[in-house]
Amino acid sequence: MKRSEFRKLANYTFGSSAAVITNASLIVGLGSAGATKAPILGSLLTFALADNISDSLAIHLYKESDEAGRALPFFTAVLNFFARLLTSLSFVVIVLVFSVPDAVPVAIVWGLFLMILVSYLITKKRSQGTLVEIIKHVLVAVIVIALSRLVGTLISEHF
Repeated sequence: MKRSEFRKLANYTFGSSAAVITNASLIVGLGSAGATKAPILGSLLTFALADNISDSLAIHLYKESDEAGRALPFFTAVLNFFARLLTSLSFVVIVLVFSVPDAVPVAIVWGLFLMILVSYLITKKRSQGTLVEIIKHVLVAVIVIALSRLVGTLISEHF
């Protein structure tokens, strides 16, 4: 395995945006549905393990199908898993530290900050127009978070 693989931004950011959007959306949606800390934490930790492992396996299989050798698919999957796990655990900390009503806006701000950071790093690497790309990525995150809030509110009102 080449040391240059450690420097490849894609090995860390591939699933990070999904982890950011999903974790922030879980906190917002479950918070809107009236969930307490326990179910929110259970959902976040389940996601941190189950979805991250399945996503990392998908990356591993993709790299294997691309005939990347033996070490690269495993290495890429492990880096993706730990990047997503750390992202997920940062949202767990928010729920542990704050009450649910306070955790919702904190999670939104943290999630949008992470989306901006990841988008910025990617656009700088690709020498793209930074602002337009950041706006597109943040807009997707905002739409998903807003839909999660709507779903949580509807569940709260009807169940």
